[in-house]
Amino acid sequence: MLIDCETCPVQGHGCDDCVIAVLLDRPPVPVELDAAERRALQRLARAGLVPPLQPASGSSDSCRSVSGSA
Repeated sequence: MLIDCETCPVQGHGCDDCVIAVLLDRPPVPVELDAAERRALQRLARAGLVPPLQPASGSSDSCRSVSGSA
């Protein structure tokens, strides 16, 4: 999974609810997550510690997180 803040369709207004922005303070380069990292983020989200990862609308290769979504 590749997460690129520069191509995120909710860049700017969605950053406050983004797990990557929360954990990494909006990294200047794309972040690639492997399966273990994705599972760890899913567990943190289920525990309510970070927003859950969600695929960004209109994009199959970037992600965003959305508060209130499972």
